[in-house]
Amino acid sequence: MSEDFIRFENVKKVYRTGEVELTALRDVSFSVARGEICVIVGESGAGKTTLLNILGGMDCLTEGTIVVDGEEVSAFDERRLTEYRRHDVGFVFQFYNLIPNLTALENVELAARLGSEALPAAEVLEQVGLRERAENFPSRLSGGEQQRVAIARALAKNPKLLLCDEPTGALDYETGKHILKLLQDCCREKGMTVVIITHNKALCAMADRVVRVKSGSILSAEKQSVVTPVEELEW
Repeated sequence: MSEDFIRFENVKKVYRTGEVELTALRDVSFSVARGEICVIVGESGAGKTTLLNILGGMDCLTEGTIVVDGEEVSAFDERRLTEYRRHDVGFVFQFYNLIPNLTALENVELAARLGSEALPAAEVLEQVGLRERAENFPSRLSGGEQQRVAIARALAKNPKLLLCDEPTGALDYETGKHILKLLQDCCREKGMTVVIITHNKALCAMADRVVRVKSGSILSAEKQSVVTPVEELEW
C-alpha cells in the first residue's frame, strides 16, 4: 500500500467576522495511507468538521498544504475543486441533505450519475438494508433510514475517498454496527480510504489510524497495530 494518500502539512484555518478572528485549526499535520480507515475523534468544537470540510473541498484553508492521492488539493481552483468533489470524494453528512422530492432510490441514483465508476443504486440500497423502502420519499423515512440513504448515496459513487460526519449518530446500536461493518468492508474489499469523524471513542478500535483532536490542534495521530472487527465493538 502507498503511504500518504492524504497528507496535511501545517494546516491552519481562521474564520473572520469583521474584526473578530476564530482559529478553528492550528498547525495540523498528519497523514493517512491508501485503503485505511482513519477515525478522527474529539469533543464538539474540537475542529473535526472543519478538518473534514477542508479535506472534502467544501472549505478552504488559511495556511498550509493538503495533498490527496499525489495532488495538492489546497491549490485547486474552484473548477478543479468541483471535479474533485464530484469524482473522487463521497460524503456522509450528519444531517443527511437528501432531496425531499426524490425517492430513496432516486436520491442514490442521482449521486451515482456523478461517479465515473458508480455502483448500481438498487444494489447499494439493499446493502444498507433499505430494499423495501426504495420508493419512499425522505419524509416517509425515519431519521435512521434517512441516514442509511445518505450512506448509500455516498457509496454508490464508488469514490476513492469516503468522508463520514458522525455516520451512526441517528442510528440504533445494531443498525449502527451494520453500517460500520459496511464501511469497513468497503475499505478492505475496494481499497477505499475512509475518514470518520466522531465523538464516540469506541469507534477508534475499528480504525487503522486514529487522530485525536482538541481545540483545533492534533493531540496524537497513530497507526494501530491491532484493528477490531466491527462485530466485536461495544458502546
